[in-house]
Formats: sequence, structure tokens, C-alpha cells
Amino acid sequence: MRWRRARFADVIERQLDIFEREHADLIDACDAAEEAYVRAERGEAEELYGDYLDLVETGTDALADLRDNSASTLDEEPAARYEAEFNRAVARRLPRFALEIENS
Repeated sequence: MRWRRARFADVIERQLDIFEREHADLIDACDAAEEAYVRAERGEAEELYGDYLDLVETGTDALADLRDNSASTLDEEPAARYEAEFNRAVARRLPRFALEIENS
């Protein structure tokens, strides 16, 4: 069986490179918020988890905007394929942002 490379893999990888550079502070904030939640006492864990989820939602929304802007330049069928490939790439590379990206 031959593995076929995703049609949009190169452009998506470049887009994710740019996202990681431009949103490095957000990614770092997500890391810090997740660590704070993990280390939190029971009484403050819920609030800290909410803070973490807010940051993840911000990143997910930014990725969805990037995806949707690019997809809007394509015809319907290629756009659907691009969106699916983008979502899979996010799940592989930036999994914390992948859970809700299909709903964004």
C-alpha cells in the first residue's frame, strides 16, 4: 500500500509554523495555566481549569480563523478537504487546540 501525502500538507505546515511563532505567548500561557491547574489545591482547581480552557478557546478560535480564511479562497470540494486536513494537522501538532476546532 502506498501512502499518499495530503494535498495541502505543505501549506498547512507553514501556516502552523507561523501560528506557533505569532502565538508563542498564548501557547506558553496555556502551558503555564495547565501546570497551575495540575498543581492546584482542590479549592482553586476549578477556577484555574476555567482559565486554562479560556486560553485554549482563544487558540482554537485563532486556528479556526486561519483555517476558514484559507478555505474561503477555494472551491467547495477542495475547501472541505483542506479543512479536514487542517484539523488533522492541528490534532497531531497542537492537540490541546484540536478538541473543539471542528466546531469552530
